Amino acid sequence: MIVALLNQKGGVGKTTLAVHLAGEWALRGKRVTLIDADPQGSALDWSQQRARENVARLFGVVGLARDTLHREAPEIARDADHVVIDGPPRVAGLMRSALLAADLVLIPVQPSPFDGWASAEMLDLLREARIYRPQLAARFVLNRCGARTIIARETAETLADHDPPVLMSTIGQRVVFADAAQSGRLVFEFADESPAAREITALAAEVARFAP
Repeated sequence: MIVALLNQKGGVGKTTLAVHLAGEWALRGKRVTLIDADPQGSALDWSQQRARENVARLFGVVGLARDTLHREAPEIARDADHVVIDGPPRVAGLMRSALLAADLVLIPVQPSPFDGWASAEMLDLLREARIYRPQLAARFVLNRCGARTIIARETAETLADHDPPVLMSTIGQRVVFADAAQSGRLVFEFADESPAAREITALAAEVARFAP
């Protein structure tokens, strides 16, 4: 299964979710490759920091920020159970290529009283991709949710009737995710029974149900 995390709005946590989904599946014995399709290379930076810290590699990370992704990702997927694409913000050609490569598109969004989570341009690209890939599945995923906030619940309720709909699993706003990013680690390597680790486990299990 090829899962692409895409949103033209930056700062929504695509890379954090991408490395944690890849890590969760790898810990469960799956062969996983993460494709860093963002020219900023944040996932590659995370992987290199992990190597500098002499932490064992859980999955491969390759840089592929080019619009031939839809041809190259399926080749990579032949040797993997899951391929995770950390997509680019605001690069339409790369975004189209990632959409055509994916079996499932996850659109990370933060709870917001505004309509910023529903990028019209992103959804237009999704509709365009479905002309060529009518079976392409897509879901919003609520990320960086404050604890017990009304706005998170209201955003979830709004997205419940949306196309694409929202996943049941949500990810909280937690300092441990920033600590993990800086150290090249994953939250379950700090505390495998933490709320953050449980949220990632639940998200990975829900996303895995979309596997062909």
